[in-house]
Amino acid sequence: MPESVRQIRPVLSAVLLTLLGAGLCACSGGDFGRTRADMRSDDMHRWLGAEVTSSVGLQPSQFQLTDEERQLRDLAYPMIEPPLSRPAWKSVFGDYKALPSPWRQKVVFDRTMYGRTLIDEPHRSHSSRYAQLIEDVRNDITRFEPFFASAIRVIDLDRKRDASMARVSALSPRERDDAVARMQENSLIVQWVQQCLEQRISSYRWALERLVIQAPDGMAADADRLIGELAAQTANPPVAAQPPYGRAVVSKG
Repeated sequence: MPESVRQIRPVLSAVLLTLLGAGLCACSGGDFGRTRADMRSDDMHRWLGAEVTSSVGLQPSQFQLTDEERQLRDLAYPMIEPPLSRPAWKSVFGDYKALPSPWRQKVVFDRTMYGRTLIDEPHRSHSSRYAQLIEDVRNDITRFEPFFASAIRVIDLDRKRDASMARVSALSPRERDDAVARMQENSLIVQWVQQCLEQRISSYRWALERLVIQAPDGMAADADRLIGELAAQTANPPVAAQPPYGRAVVSKG
């Protein structure tokens, strides 16, 4: 067999393997639990508003989202999604799914779930578990200010919206209902994030306590300091969303 043919065959094999791998990657855009690319859009988190309103017996608004309202929902989702809820190998959009609001859930919040997942997942050492805990808490601290800065802007604009409705000429009942519903949505989303932060702090503390008794480490002090910082921020949010128009919103868990 000519030498040139022997050299071509390995090259062809490599090309075929590359094409096969590319084909599998392309399939993963819609298979294996990953979100298809056509599901990613500017309004991919719009469902948050419909979820919170319907969970307390209200109707969602049919108004389009403003840029500020869209940003509020985009910043809210990573603070609502429970930490460690996705396998580490998933992509950013992998395993994306809608989540039930805290007012719809029938199961009482389990503060031990995060810690048990952290401890049970394979890690090279207990130090890496501490590092994961620290990273999760630090991520929440990093997200805190951008979210609540967005919430301040949205709530302020909603106050102006509410005040201006009395001066709008020929305001139809439908327009008024949609305006009121959008203000309720925005307020409930802020409350949802607030509740999730309080739950996360409880989960982080339970996880740290278990790590300390299982594998004491100097990293525990750093984790405790960060959890305290997040707790202080959460206890004094820069904006307090009100219950929707006199309805008492009860948190479960």
